[in-house]
Amino acid sequence: MAAIPVRSSGARPPLHLLDTDSDLLGDLALRAEHRFPVVAAMLLAEIERAEIHDADTLPEDAITLGSEIEYLDEASDTRRTVRLVLPAEADIEAGRISVLTPMGAGLIGLSTGQTIEWPDLEGRERRIKILAVRRPQTKT
Repeated sequence: MAAIPVRSSGARPPLHLLDTDSDLLGDLALRAEHRFPVVAAMLLAEIERAEIHDADTLPEDAITLGSEIEYLDEASDTRRTVRLVLPAEADIEAGRISVLTPMGAGLIGLSTGQTIEWPDLEGRERRIKILAVRRPQTKT
């Protein structure tokens, strides 16, 4: 895989992470540093700048692990729906993308209506707009 720049040229919107996701993702990124150093650094940088919440204070439309996200790739005017998952659950054909990919690291913590410029797997900047977020149902 080609080197992917860690920085993005566009302003990055505020992020909101669930405290349990933050801990899990931080551990995942640290364990992946040797195999995927650039993506791990991207994910750690996003966790660092995020506002951390518990389940009661997290905005309803913030992207968490397991969320289904509809987004618009503004360069190609393509709408896509994906589910953000852990690496072991990823299956691009089924629309499940890993949080340990550039796109996954860029989506975590965003909310409906936000736009981010983020590198794709080839390192090209893509402007992505979040159209809808459906979070997984919590078990009670």
